[in-house]
Amino acid sequence: MPRVRKGAARTRARKRILRDARGYFGVKSRHKYQARNAVIRANVFAYRDRRTRKRDMRALWITRITAACRMRGTRYSRFMNGLKLAGVNLNRKMLSQLAIEDPAIFDELVQISNEHSRATPAASSN
Repeated sequence: MPRVRKGAARTRARKRILRDARGYFGVKSRHKYQARNAVIRANVFAYRDRRTRKRDMRALWITRITAACRMRGTRYSRFMNGLKLAGVNLNRKMLSQLAIEDPAIFDELVQISNEHSRATPAASSN
């Protein structure tokens, strides 16, 4: 039985790794073993940060809405609760966009929120 060599498969694997490592600094873009480690590490960070980005964006939207609410004399929690009671179904991304791009509509939303949050029984039973 003839001896099997990995010529074509090994070349293909090396080319794939070096293609993925293109643009990396120094040895990491030229040597197979360094490139392989760099590509694996980059993929781990990319996988993790695709999930982290969602958290970061939600936190950013909440921060923007909070700032817009404070400018109008209300609190974020009361604002969101009032919108929920009013049946306004806007997500935080849209609310933050409205606060930035269309303050007049955001003022109306704050007014709607205040009307509905005041309609609930007083929560100061303590």
